[in-house]
Amino acid sequence: GQSGICTVGREGRMLHFRGYDIHELAERSSFEEVAYLLVHGTLPNAYIFSRYQQKLLTIRGLPAPLKTVLENIPPAAQPMDVLRTGCSMLGTLLPERDDRSAQGARTIADRLLSSFPSMLIYWYQYARNGKRIELETGEETIAGQFLHLLHGVPPDPAHVKALDTSLILYAEHEFNASTFTSRVISGTGSDMYSAMTGAIGALRGFKHGGANEVAIEIIQRFCNPDEAEDGIR
Repeated sequence: GQSGICTVGREGRMLHFRGYDIHELAERSSFEEVAYLLVHGTLPNAYIFSRYQQKLLTIRGLPAPLKTVLENIPPAAQPMDVLRTGCSMLGTLLPERDDRSAQGARTIADRLLSSFPSMLIYWYQYARNGKRIELETGEETIAGQFLHLLHGVPPDPAHVKALDTSLILYAEHEFNASTFTSRVISGTGSDMYSAMTGAIGALRGFKHGGANEVAIEIIQRFCNPDEAEDGIR
């Protein structure tokens, strides 16, 4: 289970991405820079990062058959189910090459990074409002793209920064349940999309990524700190 990508608790409760302290990355980097670090192995210089940003901008779009699938997902669906289904469908439309190369996997990772916000908000706007939204917003960042698609207007820079920082903090967490799931699937010689689809399914559970929803449900039971203390006890 050792990994050079991420270490948790190497120095007390610290979190590191490829040796970089999470606090430093959250303060000084963008999510796209951290994504490049995790997927491609190094922090990019200015030239490489500029090209990477342009690449991510060009692969935000969704194939028409994928949009059709998203339009048929019920409004009551759980958002993680939408991403799981979208990932699986994309894997049939733009499949991984049979050679299963590392570079091919990185290319797919970049596409999923860029297109997941498009999948989620395209479904949300169609399911809730009956809108087939345009996915080109001109936003340079994934956080900005997500918020612009969600609200239909350019987002507040403070909101973009908050979401960008959150994406950095959640980007990687060593050998957790979803990582374990993806490793098992890839270890069978299966493709990248299958590994990601399985990982999303594991992340959905209330004992993993879904714990945030459970936490909110618990918090909303209480009106003040005294009620919370009594309830938890």
